Amino acid sequence: MTQRPGGAKMLSRVAERLYWFGRYLERTENIARLLSVYTNLVLDLPKEGFVWESLVSITGFEHAFKKRFANASERNVVKFLLEDPSCSLRHCVRMARENARTSRDLMPNEAWQKINELHLYLSEDMQQRLKRDGRFEFLSRVIDVSLELTGYLNGSMSEHTPYHFIKMGCYLERADMTTRIIDVACLNFLKPDRRGTTEYDNILWMGVLKSLNAYQMYRQHVQERVNGEDVADYLLKDRYFPRSVAHCLKQVAGSFSQLQHKGKPHRRVSQTQRRISKADLEFLLKENELHDFIDLVQLDLARIHADLSSTWLR
Repeated sequence: MTQRPGGAKMLSRVAERLYWFGRYLERTENIARLLSVYTNLVLDLPKEGFVWESLVSITGFEHAFKKRFANASERNVVKFLLEDPSCSLRHCVRMARENARTSRDLMPNEAWQKINELHLYLSEDMQQRLKRDGRFEFLSRVIDVSLELTGYLNGSMSEHTPYHFIKMGCYLERADMTTRIIDVACLNFLKPDRRGTTEYDNILWMGVLKSLNAYQMYRQHVQERVNGEDVADYLLKDRYFPRSVAHCLKQVAGSFSQLQHKGKPHRRVSQTQRRISKADLEFLLKENELHDFIDLVQLDLARIHADLSSTWLR
């Protein structure tokens, strides 16, 4: 059980629902952003032999995808990420709604209305969304409603225990997605046979930034041209950009500090923060070791989740 406002106890199953509501809500926005950016990236790189399978790798659903589809064509990947019953955008919204439904008395009514709006929107026929025509408008609406929902939570929900469990879910999911996007960039954009070929690298790393809605803020703070080292540094270490791993961990640590029995999870976050702050990204990229480093960070994030679960959830 965890502490609630006024000294009452919040059952661990309620905390778990709020935590997963935060994770599924963030995952919904992330998948919509990735699909939108990748669709536009294909148009920018018509001769590059763009691999849609990379998008499946980022989301971590390779095994489920291969069970359904023989090849990673654009149509198959988009269909999978829009409507698969266990991994898709539709699934994430359904799970977010279900977790919110059983805890709706703890969040603003407007948030519940928005998650219902999103659920009904995604219940419509998806066939037209598989084509590029109209896909951008569809995904933009999903992103907009997700942001509105997040805005109601941040602007209208008291910062007591329920709020912190939603926040922890949101920021751990966000940190995980940021590391996945950087990791796939390492594997696909920095292969030995691509060394010295800079014709497309600028566009590809711009795609990484745009996947996280980071391009404009990056350009304000980094004066050099878009390149792998600076992008990785910004998305891992910047403590002020909301989707950087460092910022996400800072937010998670802040929520941990508001809860009882925070010792082990809080120490784990501190260890991960130190790992990231000490990383020499120039060396890691030069030696082709950034992928291995990202693996360690992702393992740290998994352990933070495990520590959080064993401490406060069922």
